[in-house]
Amino acid sequence: MDLNQPPGENYANPKTCFFHVLFKGAALAFYILSALFFDSFVIIFVVTVLLAALDFWVVKNVSGRILVGLRWWNEINDMGESVWKFECLDHESMARMNKKDSWLFWWTLYLSAVAWIVLGIFSLIRFQADYLLVVGVCLTLSIANIIGFTKCRKDAKKQIQQFASQTIASGFTSTLQSAFSVV
Repeated sequence: MDLNQPPGENYANPKTCFFHVLFKGAALAFYILSALFFDSFVIIFVVTVLLAALDFWVVKNVSGRILVGLRWWNEINDMGESVWKFECLDHESMARMNKKDSWLFWWTLYLSAVAWIVLGIFSLIRFQADYLLVVGVCLTLSIANIIGFTKCRKDAKKQIQQFASQTIASGFTSTLQSAFSVV
């Protein structure tokens, strides 16, 4: 992942990028600014967690698919064990993904988690256990997406490597077969 934003390339999916950032920013902004407008912890908790849950859903089910071509989910199998499932676009489609969209996706995914960690540290320093609970829920949702998409990206890279190996092996085999069939 490049640290610098890709130059000269426009966003291929500006609406998706907007909503990818909107709910992250809305949850963080509401949490930070809510103390100015509300005295009720319940309102702050419910609205902040609702915005963070909307962000989780949008990232997991919409922007992850459109911006980086990845999707993940978790199932419980018959043995009662948690099983991670991953989907990714095919190799050619992944190669055509917009670099700027991908850059925005990954950076905002990580930066929002860092922001929640910083807010958690502030809550800890100020001995606000109730607000630490809000931050904990929001951070958990952020980290779940980070883990899911990171595992999914690693799985996608493994699939691409396997595809490349199979393509090279089948090309080599067909070359050998054609060489020996001529003889």
